[in-house]
Amino acid sequence: MSGAPNIGSGASADTDAARGVSAGMASPGAASGAADSRGGANRSDRLWMYATMVKSRHFEALIKPAYFEGKSPVFNMAKGPIPGEMHLSDGQEPCAVGVCAHLRARDTVTATHRPHHVAIAKGVDLNAMAAEIFGKASGLSGGRGGHMHLFDARVNFACSGIIAQGLGPAVGAALAAKLRGEDHVAVAFLGEGAANQGAFHEALNLASVWKVPAVFVIEDNSYGISVAKRDCTAVERNSDRAAAYAMPGHFVPGNDADAVHAAAGAAIARARRGEGPSLIEIETCRLEGHFMGDAEGYRPEGEVERLKAADPIPAYRARLLDAGFEAAELDKAEAEARAAVDAAFAAARAAAYPDPEEAFAHVFA
Repeated sequence: MSGAPNIGSGASADTDAARGVSAGMASPGAASGAADSRGGANRSDRLWMYATMVKSRHFEALIKPAYFEGKSPVFNMAKGPIPGEMHLSDGQEPCAVGVCAHLRARDTVTATHRPHHVAIAKGVDLNAMAAEIFGKASGLSGGRGGHMHLFDARVNFACSGIIAQGLGPAVGAALAAKLRGEDHVAVAFLGEGAANQGAFHEALNLASVWKVPAVFVIEDNSYGISVAKRDCTAVERNSDRAAAYAMPGHFVPGNDADAVHAAAGAAIARARRGEGPSLIEIETCRLEGHFMGDAEGYRPEGEVERLKAADPIPAYRARLLDAGFEAAELDKAEAEARAAVDAAFAAARAAAYPDPEEAFAHVFA
C-alpha cells in the first residue's frame, strides 16, 4: 500500500480552511509536494503531519499543569479549573494525522474519550476547543461538554465518553452520504477495548451490508483502562475480525505516521469510490496513564520508559531530516504549532464562564 493515492490532493479549499493551516505551511494534499522516496505521503503531507503531532503534544503538555491546579494536597477530581476525568493522547498522534491528512471538512469523524489528537488533526477550532475544556462560554458547546464531548459541526467532528458510541453515528453519516450521492466518507476512531463491544460488531456488519463509505480505525494502545489486551481479547489482531464482515482489514505496526497515511489513503480512496468500508488497526502507545492521576500500577516495570524512548514525534522528526527536510523548516513548523496552542490556552483562561442561567438553555421540558 506504499503507493496509496493521496486523496487530500482533490480535497478542495475546504481542507485548508477547516484545518486553519498557518501561512507558509502547505496543507495536506497540496499539489506542490512531490512524493517522497517511500512512495507514500508527499512533502507537504509530511510537514503537516509533523506540525500537527507537535501541536497535539503541546496541547496536552499545557493541559497537565492546568488540570492539577487546585487538586492538591489531596487529589480531588472535582476541583480546579478543569474538573472531571482527563485522558491525554500522548503517543497516539500518528493515528490521527495519518488518517486525517486524507480528509475534507465535510467528511465525518467520530472519536473516543481520548480525543484531542484526532480533533486537532480534523481541524476542530483550537480556541473553542480549549475554552470548552475549561468550561467557558466561548467553548464548542458553551462549556457544557468538557473534554470528552467535543463537537464541531464546521468540520463534522464528534466524540464521546461512552465506549464504542461513535461507531453507529459514523455508519449513519456514511449511509447519508451514499444516499445523497456524495463522495464524503465517515471515519470512526475507537480503542482496542471497544472492539469487544457489541456496537463494534453491529456497526461493521451494517456498514458491510449497506456498503457504506466508512473506515473504522482501531487505536491499539494495548490497554483498556488497566486491563491488557492479551487478557481480554481472544485474537491477537483486531484487524483479523474484518474478514467476518467481508471488508479489508489492515494492520499498521510501529506507530508510524507514514505507514498510517498509506493504509488510510487506500481505505479512504476505496470508500470514496463506493467500494465499501474498511478496518484499520494501528499499533500505537499510551505514554500517560489511562487518566490524569492514574498510578499505572498495572504497567510492567520499565514499560513506560521503553515507550518514551520510542516516542513517535522525535522519531518522525529524525526521519524527516534524513529525508532532506531542513532543521530550520521543522523548527518553524514547531514554533507556529506551539504558538497557536499557547494563544488558544491564553484565550481560554481569559474567557468568561457561562451565566448560571445558561444551565436552563437547550434543555427539553
